[in-house]
Amino acid sequence: MSTGTVAETSAAGRTTVTRAGRMVSLARAEMTLLGRSKGTLFTAAFIPLVLPISVSSAFDESELKEVGLTAGEVMLPAAFGFSLLFAVYTALTATYVARREELVLKRLRTGELRDEEILVGAALPAVFLGLAQCVLLAIGCTVLLDVGMPEAPHLAVVGLLLGIVLCAAAGAVTASFSKTSESAQVTSLPFMFVSLLGSGVSVPLELMPDRLASICELLPLSPMITLLRGGWSGSLSAYDALGTVALAVAWTALAVFAVRRWFRWEPRR
Repeated sequence: MSTGTVAETSAAGRTTVTRAGRMVSLARAEMTLLGRSKGTLFTAAFIPLVLPISVSSAFDESELKEVGLTAGEVMLPAAFGFSLLFAVYTALTATYVARREELVLKRLRTGELRDEEILVGAALPAVFLGLAQCVLLAIGCTVLLDVGMPEAPHLAVVGLLLGIVLCAAAGAVTASFSKTSESAQVTSLPFMFVSLLGSGVSVPLELMPDRLASICELLPLSPMITLLRGGWSGSLSAYDALGTVALAVAWTALAVFAVRRWFRWEPRR
């Protein structure tokens, strides 16, 4: 069998678990633990579905039309942004801190699992939850807000995938500077507030003053939101799309590098 299967049989007839199999097993265990953590599950599963509705009431449709936007084009990327921040970022920050403080990560490193397998396997439940939410939100916005199909679906897919990787890596980085699960709720706030207020999630960049918008465009989550909105509206030119993708890749690569450099596997003392 290929290395992508859960297990493969060696020449001696023994069953050898592959990297994918080890990560799937870890993801199953993490999914069970996530289901037992009612607070984390509620925050990750339900808040992203409710908050975009409250945000939408703050905008005047006439103001949106002046900058060439519709309610659906604002709501859908905002809903995706809430899912990335709550279902992926905050959930993984809490997960990594809890598993580190319980010495789970330390014990896993003594086995066959490699460092990247541990991090990815632990992140898979939150990632799948975030993807499922985005699919439901896309269907809901299409039906309720008459958004329509994306004009440039490749940009929306790239923006969503890069956003998931960035938020997962940002969660691991934030966990590195969080001493306890309780403090993780505080250390995750700066990235949350900056992204919600400045990356076009709560307030579209088009409604901001030009100088402020040009600064906010450089924030970590801004290119992902821009790609998602441009994917549905088709308003991004090829030049702007390439520049936005390059910025998104740069932030994602920086976040992954930060994880490799600063992630802590043992409790902070």
